[in-house]
Formats: sequence, C-alpha cells, structure tokens
Amino acid sequence: MDFTPIIAQLSGMLSWFIPAALLIGLLKSPWAKGQIGELLVRLFAHWQLDKQTYRRLHNVTLNTPDGTTQIDHVFLSPYGVFVLETKNMSGWIFGSERQAQWTQKLYKRTFKFQSPLRQNYKHLKALEATLGVNPEHLHSVITFVGSSTFKTEVPANVTQGIGFIRYIQSFQQAVFSAAEVDAMLHALQTGRRAPTLATHREHVQNLKRRSNPTAERQCPKCGSALVIRTRKTGATVGQQFWGCSTFPKCKTMQNL
Repeated sequence: MDFTPIIAQLSGMLSWFIPAALLIGLLKSPWAKGQIGELLVRLFAHWQLDKQTYRRLHNVTLNTPDGTTQIDHVFLSPYGVFVLETKNMSGWIFGSERQAQWTQKLYKRTFKFQSPLRQNYKHLKALEATLGVNPEHLHSVITFVGSSTFKTEVPANVTQGIGFIRYIQSFQQAVFSAAEVDAMLHALQTGRRAPTLATHREHVQNLKRRSNPTAERQCPKCGSALVIRTRKTGATVGQQFWGCSTFPKCKTMQNL
C-alpha cells in the first residue's frame, strides 16, 4: 500500500498546525497580553482624546536611584499629567487602595500580584523628579482591559476598558499653560531612555535585582556600595534597610 498521499496530507496539516499552536501559545504569554493591553489603550486614546489637548507618550523608561522604571502611558494636558498603568487580566479581581497585594481568581486558581496603585506610585515619583511639577497635578490612573470583573470596591481612578477616558476627562480645571505642556513633553522626550530592546532588557534586569534583597547595589549619591543595616532606634527598630557604606559621610537610605 502506498502511504505517500497520507504522509503528504499529514505533512500539510502539520505545516499549519505547528505555527498556529506556537502563535496561540505566544498570545497567551504575559508579554503578549501586556502588549495587547497597551495597544488597546493606545487605540482608545487615539479615538477618544483630542491629540492637541492631550499630548501622549508610551512606553516611557526613566532612570531612578535604584535603576529604572517603565511607564505604560503618559498623557500631558492643561488639566494635569495622567500616568496610566495597564492590566490585561481575566477572572475576578480583589483589591483595595491600602492592600500591597491584589488577588486574581481565575476559575479554581488564585494568583497574587502587586497592587497597580503602588506600582504606579513609583512612576509618579519618577515623573515628579523629571518634570519638577507639583505632585498634586500628577494623577495615577489604572485601567483593566480584558474580561476581568472587580469583586471589591475600588477607587475612582481604577477603571475598566475605556473608563480611563471618562476619568481623565473629568478634570476640567486648567493648571498648566500650553507652553508648560510643551515644555514637559520636551523634558520627557529628552529625559527618557531610548525605547529599544536593550533598554527593555536592562529594565528587566533591574527588576530582577530589586526583587533579590541580597543583590549588590550602588549608592545613587556617591557611588559607594550600599549595605544592609538594621534600625536600632525609633518606631521601626529591628527593620532592615539599605544604607551607604560610607555612613556618616553619606546618609543615603533605601527601603529593603
């Protein structure tokens, strides 16, 4: 019996099945979900926010004392600076303003993730240092895209879908002139790290280093080594922190 036709048919099926399976696996990866979520936000903003009123930058990486921080979206307007963190998640979401860890429940599985409000706080501080603006005019905005459902009450700045558009547009009192908005845009364009693969890789390495409490660090002020110290007095006695090895000459401290 000649099996050539059968083999040819199986080869034809595999020629499209394997690439399709790889594509499906890629689309389900955290990286792909993040990229899709950020793309959706860009499209929503393009359709709903006036380009002249809301100047926008995406994937902004800024230097920080302990490495880098990466901001999904920044919208500069006369009504304030809006710093947007995107989450592309499914299932039930549990969290509150004060919780450091939020919970995702997907079918029978439960996952913990960092509070996006706390995550975005670091972005706000980096922008405050870069732009030199009043922190009252920096607004944190979180948007969940995908099929997630909030199961706990969340703050007004935590939104779903195009809800971030309505939240941003709710600010109607001008606090910056057109010239100030242009100046902030220029400061970010020149102060950001180049949006390249090398920048992304360095940022990922910084995240891994920060998650390792024993990794070596350098003092952002004098360049000396930071060492782990223990507080001996005060309300936080016994708590460990990073301190400059040249203390008391340099008094730099960072949370562990």
